[in-house]
Amino acid sequence: MRKIDLNNFQVATSETVRDINSRIMLNLVRKHQPVSRADLTRYSGLQRSTVSAIAERLIAERWLREGAVGNLPRGRKPTFLHLNTERCGVVGVDIQPATTTLAVSGMDSQFLAQESMSTEKDPVEFIARLSRRIKDLIRAHPRNSYEGVGISLPGRIDSSSKRLIFAPTLGWSELDLKTQLETNIGLPVELENTANACALAELWSGRYTDGVRNLVAVTVSDDIGVGMIMNGQLVRGSTGVAGEFGHVTQLPDGPKCRCGNSGCWEVLASNSAAVRYYTESASVRKGEVGSKSDMAKLPFGDILRLVEQGDVRACKALNQMAHHLGAGIAMLVTGLAPDVLVVVGEVTRAWDKVGPIVAETVKRRSFTHAVTRILPTNPEAQPRLRGTIALVLQNHFGAPLIA
Repeated sequence: MRKIDLNNFQVATSETVRDINSRIMLNLVRKHQPVSRADLTRYSGLQRSTVSAIAERLIAERWLREGAVGNLPRGRKPTFLHLNTERCGVVGVDIQPATTTLAVSGMDSQFLAQESMSTEKDPVEFIARLSRRIKDLIRAHPRNSYEGVGISLPGRIDSSSKRLIFAPTLGWSELDLKTQLETNIGLPVELENTANACALAELWSGRYTDGVRNLVAVTVSDDIGVGMIMNGQLVRGSTGVAGEFGHVTQLPDGPKCRCGNSGCWEVLASNSAAVRYYTESASVRKGEVGSKSDMAKLPFGDILRLVEQGDVRACKALNQMAHHLGAGIAMLVTGLAPDVLVVVGEVTRAWDKVGPIVAETVKRRSFTHAVTRILPTNPEAQPRLRGTIALVLQNHFGAPLIA
């Protein structure tokens, strides 16, 4: 049961019923298209006249379009319905410490164009440049309208003010990114933590989500983020900072973390942790080619390439990272018991090696009866960027908040 908050509620009206049924219809069309009105009646359980009325309204509002006419041996021939992907565009922006990726999508979440830019350390300069790039991208790909801009970044957003609280890997804090961008580009901006955006992307993708109401996304890069969807709702906590499991201490006498604590999950199981493990195993002396100071700058992708080549030290470093990754995932499985836990990041490219270690560690450390599917995402599917599109589209396809 979800308790009604008597200090913050929205009463149901006749418009509420229409809004809920319209969203149900949009999602049914999205899932089953091309689909007839008769099929929508069967899927929804609504009366045929109600389905027809909703469909006509959504066609008039250009959310749906009519397509081909079906052939039946007898009776009225059905006209199939589709989402009108031309109705509006969405801009997605994935901000990462080195590179920011921009994309334009239609209502079907298919990317129409992508481009990248460097991520400046100065947030004021970055916002000005990003605003120009978004406007240029919109001009280069004109649509009837643009619904908004979705942005993911490795930081936490205050749930009430929508201001960025902190983004350690970017070096930003206390920044009103949303208002400044909305003023510059004239479109609504949805801002979200990267891990939360990835969780939404997985829920939106439909790959694992039939009957799934509890999903956790673990993003692994130079930090570790956790996005949680519990009982179908994104969990943000009282101030929007829920999910900082990356800074839960796992090894009290472990390496120092940038948060000030020691032995955090992030400092043991992130990409930079694997690089550190590899560097610490080096035998060359300081100043020589390939010294530890040189290797500390080694990209994680190079570790994965060395693993593919059978490099013993690289394999050992990846295995060590995998054990710590599994230990943290065991904590999530034990504490949250999600239906699905997805891992996002470059590490999934080596999941044939990492996955079995994670699974064995979770089995050994988690003592609950939770049956959680632990799955890697496909990096080529760009879950972070897909999540930015879902941030905007959920305003029309997500369940409305009432009571």
